[in-house]
Amino acid sequence: MEIIRNDDGSLLVPIPEGRHHDSDDVTDTPSGDGVDVVEAPTTRLLHPGEGGYNEALAEWDLQQNPDRAPAVSTASGREEAMNVVHAVAESPDHDVTGALKDVHDPAASGEALRHVLIGGTHSVEAFSEEVAEAEGGEPLPAHKMTKVIGEVLAELDK
Repeated sequence: MEIIRNDDGSLLVPIPEGRHHDSDDVTDTPSGDGVDVVEAPTTRLLHPGEGGYNEALAEWDLQQNPDRAPAVSTASGREEAMNVVHAVAESPDHDVTGALKDVHDPAASGEALRHVLIGGTHSVEAFSEEVAEAEGGEPLPAHKMTKVIGEVLAELDK
């Protein structure tokens, strides 16, 4: 099962089956009718800011193009990515398409954002501070920055 990204930025992530240990001990397990068996969930819904979200978003992005080379951030790609992220974050309607129209190298911007995600929460926090310093304003919390990055990457992958 693949990771599914919802319109609100949340991710539906498969939960791997737990490991089963073979044991020589015999346990009495009731069988037959009248026994309620509760099955473990097979998926989990992650929202921006939750533990594991950044890693799941990076994995979702890799699923979109599994043949893509490892993410490499260039100075110009990172600068344009900061401009786009700032514009989307400041836009009342999160106009990703409008923010991307002035980007000269969308591929480099996407790679820079992927590079941020691969670094995890600390990388996202540092990127948020860098954007605030370069563009003005306050740094976005990591979960909000991650959501904006996900929106931009989803638009770039269309």
